[in-house]
Amino acid sequence: MKIETPTEKQLNHLLDYNIASLYPSREFAVEALKGGKQISIYLGVDPSSSNIHLGNAVVLRKLREFQNLGHKIIFLIGDFTGLIGDPTDKTAVRKQLTPEEVKKNAKTYKEQISLLLDFDGDNPAEIKFNSKWLSKLNFEDLIGLAANFTVQQMLERDMFQERIKNEKPIYLHEFFYPLMQAYDCVEMNVDAEIGGTDQTFNMLVGRTLMKSVLDKEKLVFTCPLLVGSDGHKMSKSLNNTIDVFDTPSDMYGKLMAVKDELIIEYLRMCTDYGAEEIENFREQIEEGENPMEIKKVLAFTVTKFYHGENKAQTAEKEFERVVQKGDTPTEIAEVRIDETEMNIVDLLVRIGLANSKAEAKRLVNQDAVEIDGSRERETAALVKITNGMIVKAGKRKFARVIVDGK
Repeated sequence: MKIETPTEKQLNHLLDYNIASLYPSREFAVEALKGGKQISIYLGVDPSSSNIHLGNAVVLRKLREFQNLGHKIIFLIGDFTGLIGDPTDKTAVRKQLTPEEVKKNAKTYKEQISLLLDFDGDNPAEIKFNSKWLSKLNFEDLIGLAANFTVQQMLERDMFQERIKNEKPIYLHEFFYPLMQAYDCVEMNVDAEIGGTDQTFNMLVGRTLMKSVLDKEKLVFTCPLLVGSDGHKMSKSLNNTIDVFDTPSDMYGKLMAVKDELIIEYLRMCTDYGAEEIENFREQIEEGENPMEIKKVLAFTVTKFYHGENKAQTAEKEFERVVQKGDTPTEIAEVRIDETEMNIVDLLVRIGLANSKAEAKRLVNQDAVEIDGSRERETAALVKITNGMIVKAGKRKFARVIVDGK
């Protein structure tokens, strides 16, 4: 399929903006993209969670650029590789998912990524599942694929080196993950693959296999990783994500909690602002502008993109009223329980205001928990549960407790 050659500006934005590295080279990419032919490029995501987050969206935004230029986009759901678990960035073996968990997590992926990619029109994106081919490989096939790599090549991975150093086990099945991801490329016969920098090793294994099996060069684009709320990369497994399906209020509030030093990074990676506009924001902060004002622009812009202007405005007003002025939200989620007395730590976990007892204890110790306006400072405290009482954890989390039968 012939496509229009991108302008120099489009090409530079495509290859430089939010791109960390290119393989085999930028020159090779320029030649492929200026050749007037459609290339196929894919992103693979394992359904280790049911949510697509803003870190995933960095890559999806880049795919949208390729799609707008007429190139073929494939969103590959790793429903088979998800059963194995990617060892990337893991200092210990990843817990393997069941087929039921994988199916459940992948259920709404298309609806979520439709916010960023077009599945209609003259050049629709396509969704594929790698179980279609990986589940059909037999042991002879696997041995043949594995013969293209050495153990030394697999052990080059940073996380494996770290485990060796710390005398932690490396399981044989973990070597198969990059091999299976590499076979995805061969099976789909793609021209390019894109992913976060944490996927560089896996994507380069795919380059090696395509060269060996198909005698074809595969382009690899890596995108920088978005930092999450805890200072680590935004990751479903680390529970520090801002999800594209978060409510407008949650999305806005989470973005307002981003550290000041990350504002420019978030503007660059999560919005469509151009380089000049972002540089202007940077200069405003350096010249003494209150970072909160720029952060409000960030929070409003991102929330508007995913939820529309009206809901973004409502979320902004709610944030100002609840967080900045300390008022109670207009809408509070109700949680039904049948106990009449509970330890405060157990209560916070039970009603969903903390993900673990450790987090609940931390919130109490930080004087961040209130019950009907009274602060709770003791982790051993027993709370008498009354119907309709409001529990607050941190600045933005609220729950109204409903006692069953009341």
